[in-house]
Amino acid sequence: MGTDLESLHEKRTVWEDGHGETQSSEPDRAADEKEVESNIVDWDGPQDPQNPRNWPTWTRMMQVVLVSVFLLTANLAATMFAPGAAALAKDFDITSSTTVSLTVSIYLAALRSLVIYHTCSVFYIGFIIGCALSKGTGMFLDFRFLAGCAASGPTAVGGGTVTDVVPPAQRGRAMSLFYFGPLLGPVLGPIIGGFVSQSIGWRWTFWLILIMAGVTFALSIIFLRETNAGVLLGRKADRLRRETGNPALVSKMDRGLTSRQLFVRAIARPIKFLILSPIVLLLTLLCAFVFSLLFILFTTFPAVFEEQYHFSAGISGLSYLGVGLGMGFSLATFAVVSDKLQRALGDSAKPGERLKPMMWIMPAVPVGVFWYGWAAEARTHWIVPILGTFVFGYGILWVLMPTQLYLVEAFGPEAAASALAANIILRLLFAAFIPLAGPSLYADLGLGWGNSVMGFIGVAFLPVPFFFYRYGGWLRERFAVQL
Repeated sequence: MGTDLESLHEKRTVWEDGHGETQSSEPDRAADEKEVESNIVDWDGPQDPQNPRNWPTWTRMMQVVLVSVFLLTANLAATMFAPGAAALAKDFDITSSTTVSLTVSIYLAALRSLVIYHTCSVFYIGFIIGCALSKGTGMFLDFRFLAGCAASGPTAVGGGTVTDVVPPAQRGRAMSLFYFGPLLGPVLGPIIGGFVSQSIGWRWTFWLILIMAGVTFALSIIFLRETNAGVLLGRKADRLRRETGNPALVSKMDRGLTSRQLFVRAIARPIKFLILSPIVLLLTLLCAFVFSLLFILFTTFPAVFEEQYHFSAGISGLSYLGVGLGMGFSLATFAVVSDKLQRALGDSAKPGERLKPMMWIMPAVPVGVFWYGWAAEARTHWIVPILGTFVFGYGILWVLMPTQLYLVEAFGPEAAASALAANIILRLLFAAFIPLAGPSLYADLGLGWGNSVMGFIGVAFLPVPFFFYRYGGWLRERFAVQL
């Protein structure tokens, strides 16, 4: 059967690409083309119930909810421990402020379909147990890094699951639901972790994560389904080959690649996008920058509010509410506004339309950073810097969400997976290592000028969505990435 499939792929490549002149007559070519087309397995029309986008609404939304809960758990683990970092430093005799920051951020250095969700969940649960039972700094850092590795699977494929089951006109609301976990998890984590660390110890932040991860894993076994069209059509082709006895049947999305070739391709394509596509590179750097800003704030809030405002470890966790409420309001706004704009434009909407809200709201990011930094520097009432973080929290989502939707619609489902992977990888690497500079930055420049440096970088990024809105189509053609 392997020879038949290879022959079919060769024929299909000839007819799809328009290359490969042969000695065959025109009738023979037509016959070959008809044979190739008849052996390609696709959905049974636009209403095929096997297509994930045609599943019942509750089934499709269940996939989005479960993926969001996976990411909520992963992102709670990223920051729930933050208020307890000082207690861990005392237990393990850590004196370096950079190492203390690393105990929080190293998780993100590793954080990057159905088998991926389940396999990663099992390893994740094991590594979280390792964090809770750690006996020293090295052991803790190792298990925390590995927990981030295990959490990376759902993080990388979660956006793909949403696009698998939700058509473009409904993606704004679905992506808002999906991003509930990734964006609010880092905020809720320190609030919960502050009281948990103060009352029953930092180790219990991991036991709580373990309980949540276990419940989520059990629910996913029951309700989570494979949504990838390539996998589903491959299964359909396998079934039809068995039922019909025709070994030449092949999925429309099958490219005839071996497992090794698919693996190499999955690694190489995001790198190619970062290097060769200025759209992916600049938008990824923008997302990485604002995400690292978020985690600089997260890793320094405890010190700022405990030292400047004399909050207790538990109460200092409430300082994250400003960012959290800002994100919550922006999620609700985005869910309503984004899809309404898309529906108003109709089928003629260009991908750049997704960037319009980003153009006008993105300035809230540097404004919030300036506000927070100088209010904390002046030691104004504690509500004033927290209001600054509210403005920042409201703005950050309007950078991340439109970027995700723009990449999906600008590059198409298959190529977008690589573009999104590049975006996620660089974003998490920035969030892991840039916050390590936070304590030194504040020590050298103070809270006002230290945050102003980051605010000015944010101002420099403001023209990016305007540029891609106007020239994005030309750039995609001029710098097309061959996959």
